[in-house]
Amino acid sequence: MRRPILAGAGGLLLLALTACATGGPMTDPTPSSSRPAFETTTPGPLAPTGTPVDVPPEKWDAITAALAADGAEGEPVLVSAEAVSWPNGALGCPKPGMSYTQAVVDGMRVVVEVDGTTYDYRFGRGDSPVLCEA
Repeated sequence: MRRPILAGAGGLLLLALTACATGGPMTDPTPSSSRPAFETTTPGPLAPTGTPVDVPPEKWDAITAALAADGAEGEPVLVSAEAVSWPNGALGCPKPGMSYTQAVVDGMRVVVEVDGTTYDYRFGRGDSPVLCEA
């Protein structure tokens, strides 16, 4: 009596495994045209929507030092400055191949112009600027 039950159970198991292995997905294989393709990289610097603020002297000094180190000559002119809550440690300007903290970072975006060239600097919690190059 046990052999027919075991044989029947084994047959059902074999049938179930074979059906799963060869049946493929039960969904429509054609992608939906109503959904955009998933993008794995950011197409460029993120433009934050922040609150206009005054640039603290220590941040302005850090920007002028960074400009001098990059060889920019001339007097920097403030274009805009805003307080921003960045979505992660990339400060809205991720670089390929880099890893960033995945936590909200409060900081600033300061855009300056020197002799017709625009520089987009980002700050996180500290006073060290990060040049965001498009």
